[in-house]
Amino acid sequence: MSGMVPTAPEQLNSKMENETKAQNPNPEAPPDYTPQVVPGPPGPAAYPPANYPGGLPMVNYSPQQHNAFPLYLPPGRPQAVQHQPAGYPMQYQPALISWMPVPVPVTPCPPGLECLTQLDNIHVLQHFEPLEMITGFETNNRYDVKNNWDQMVYIVNEDTDDFTRNAYQSLRPFVLRVIDCTGRQIMTMQRPFRCSCCCFCCPSARQEMEVQCPPGVTIGYVAEHWNLCRAVYSIQNEKKESMMSVRGPCSTYGCGSDSVFEINSLDGTSNIGNIIRKWNGMLSAMADADHFDIHFPLDLDVKMKAMIFGTCFLIDFMYFERSSAQHANHTNPHL
Repeated sequence: MSGMVPTAPEQLNSKMENETKAQNPNPEAPPDYTPQVVPGPPGPAAYPPANYPGGLPMVNYSPQQHNAFPLYLPPGRPQAVQHQPAGYPMQYQPALISWMPVPVPVTPCPPGLECLTQLDNIHVLQHFEPLEMITGFETNNRYDVKNNWDQMVYIVNEDTDDFTRNAYQSLRPFVLRVIDCTGRQIMTMQRPFRCSCCCFCCPSARQEMEVQCPPGVTIGYVAEHWNLCRAVYSIQNEKKESMMSVRGPCSTYGCGSDSVFEINSLDGTSNIGNIIRKWNGMLSAMADADHFDIHFPLDLDVKMKAMIFGTCFLIDFMYFERSSAQHANHTNPHL
């Protein structure tokens, strides 16, 4: 039988087996997939009509980026793809957050403060910085401002150089920039440097902060007043005329309890609102990651709402933005 020549079908089968073995060395690998669908020309893009209400504006926002502003995507436009086909999530994808819908602009309202006209309560959440807690290197503060429905209202970023932050700590001069959902800076808060000395009753040692909205247009000031036992401030208009008073607790670093700063009328007979620094357990004691609740009347003038909002940050820097050496004093930061 060794001299027999194989027939044509046998030669064809042997050839196919050899090609299969050469093309697929791994018998467990799945066969190659050849798409059977021929792609056609792309269709026209269809957008919703101009009067379509749409939904909440969505942004791609990454908390790890310190100086990055959120990217605003208008409602009704195609959104970015957040997942690959077949249900596999993309790695390192930015967190998707929702913004509070911006109401119709009001004539006497400064641009950017329209959201405050519809709110009587806001939450200020400071970002937790693990590197700052471990190394002791002071970084720029960042805050999220949200409403009761967990919708973002503003983002606040500190703009201070490294030397100033670490040399002057909580007494450092700072500039805070308030950003809205479009990435526009709608408010600026500035505190100049004021020395802290034993003569803290001296006017030159009292803290003061200017609030501008829009940037470059002053709408008021927050001025500290000397008091031996508690924090006392006055909220002033652009002419430095006192409009409201702020009275803090005797111990502003209460362990295990909230710190309440009452906002009263100048004669002290009526309560207008309050700023509450929430106690967050060990996180409040060991790190700078504060949570403030701000309450004010719904019909209060929007400029005064913005001034109460700005007072929260001066309180944070003076009483809750401290180094470990400053925690020993619970009443007055000047001592």
